[in-house]
Amino acid sequence: MVKAADRAKDPARSSVWLEQRAARSGGGPAGLDRDRIVAAAVRMLDEEGLTKLSMRKLATELGVTAMSLYWYVDTKDDILEYAMDEVYGEIDLAAVDAAGDWRDRIRLLAQDYRRMLVRHPWMSPSSGQYLNIGPNALAVGQEIHAAVAATGLPLDRRPSAMSAVFQFVYGYGTVESQFGRRAAEAGRTQDEFYVDAVRSFRDNPEFMDQVEGLREILDERTSHEDLGVIWDRDFDYALDVLIAGIEVMVAREGAAEK
Repeated sequence: MVKAADRAKDPARSSVWLEQRAARSGGGPAGLDRDRIVAAAVRMLDEEGLTKLSMRKLATELGVTAMSLYWYVDTKDDILEYAMDEVYGEIDLAAVDAAGDWRDRIRLLAQDYRRMLVRHPWMSPSSGQYLNIGPNALAVGQEIHAAVAATGLPLDRRPSAMSAVFQFVYGYGTVESQFGRRAAEAGRTQDEFYVDAVRSFRDNPEFMDQVEGLREILDERTSHEDLGVIWDRDFDYALDVLIAGIEVMVAREGAAEK
């Protein structure tokens, strides 16, 4: 177990889930608990982003003093770790368990993971900074491993298959969420922002030569009235490609063993 003060000394072994907090004497602030703090933090992160979250602003949102928060958490990092694990809990693992086929299980996990990243744009830039060993994160990790294990790939190939699928999902969900955030900050819908962005260089005479080979695909993508259709279509097809690739590799591994 590590203490909160040790985080800076050994960040590779530091997490709120490993810390041993000193016991607090007396009773905690009335009407306040960790669940309420975390729920408020998630709302603030969704609405204002990572840079705006502070203990002081969170306390104001909850109608308490900043010192009241320290009854339940030691640092803002603690809150972020709790918030991250909270949104991992949005992935519907019961639905994954109910799906018998590994392909369906991977699809459900990938789709829910992407939706979670898009709902919470602060999540992807945060996840690489912490160990992500909260109960919900570990439960998701176990489901991912179980789904990939069910493919029949040997143990030493499973990490590569997991990376192929879920690093793709992470990257896709990150781009999608950050694009949505940028459009919102500009006061535009995603559709308006995307069409204007593409037209700004596609129709610019100075870019004519550079984009000539891309004109066909750019015209196709801007022909849709709903950018969400493109996000979903491209994601689903790319996921099918990855799953088909796993099937090929499973067959190849099987043939090599004969």
